[in-house]
Amino acid sequence: MMTRSLVAALLLFAASMPALSAPAELPRMKLDVAGQVISVEVAATPSTRETGLMNRFSIPPDEGMVFVFPQPQPLAFWMRNTYAPLSIAFIDADGRILNIEDMAPRSDDTHDSKGIALYALEMRQGWFRRHGIEAGARVKGLPAASRE
Repeated sequence: MMTRSLVAALLLFAASMPALSAPAELPRMKLDVAGQVISVEVAATPSTRETGLMNRFSIPPDEGMVFVFPQPQPLAFWMRNTYAPLSIAFIDADGRILNIEDMAPRSDDTHDSKGIALYALEMRQGWFRRHGIEAGARVKGLPAASRE
């Protein structure tokens, strides 16, 4: 039998934990990143782009998320409620990687595209480096710009 103080302590502990929600079911697709085939979830609406990979503690190997925007623009990302370390590639409308940045979990530091991007691709931190993928590499199979 639990005492009132134990119940109160458990409730306080639960209230202090970050809210965890199951990831929304997003469409999936395959992309070819400089010859490496990956499976990605597609975030193409304002709400799915805002949520991104938040509240996830791990990302499976060779999987990630592609963010699709309605028009090319400067992009900036942060990791406030994201627990898994990620690398992000900013990609222009022609599928060329503009720059790749490593992002620390639970950080408000912003990571900006070095140019006008239509896509951002998030993978496990170090994935691009392990595969020898750098700025200038091509990504094939990207979806059309989102329609909002």
